[in-house]
Amino acid sequence: MIPIRICRSSWADPTVPLPEYQTGGAAGADLRANLPPEIRADGLRIAPMARALVPTGLRMAIPAGHEVQVRPRSGLALKHGLTLVNAPGTIDSDYRGEVGVIMINLGSEAYTITHAERIAQIVVAPVLRATFDEVADLDETERGQGGFGSTGRSA
Repeated sequence: MIPIRICRSSWADPTVPLPEYQTGGAAGADLRANLPPEIRADGLRIAPMARALVPTGLRMAIPAGHEVQVRPRSGLALKHGLTLVNAPGTIDSDYRGEVGVIMINLGSEAYTITHAERIAQIVVAPVLRATFDEVADLDETERGQGGFGSTGRSA
């Protein structure tokens, strides 16, 4: 287990649960909306094809060498067309600001995010860093420069 330290923003509702795994085999922990007091009762409405930054009221200290990936929840995507604009989003280990989830409604009807609703899932992952070395040429491969769809379609 990787420890993630979490602080709530001063305005955040402390009764909203912290991220939590729903089953023993779950890779992602559910992340909940923590709406500001002035919109908690009404929720945050997202019109079709509109985007919204959904607040969580949480700040995280992620250990060096790790990231937290923010991913869509499959049920919201299937039932309502809600997904994340930048999926997966990345929370870097040196970021200490509030976590917000950039959601988009690809559905045909408006959707209202309710206070404490599970809106996304987070996955903690190790990060490998690379060096980027400029060279005059690259080694040859069977695929070569074949791009999108170049490897064909399986039958």
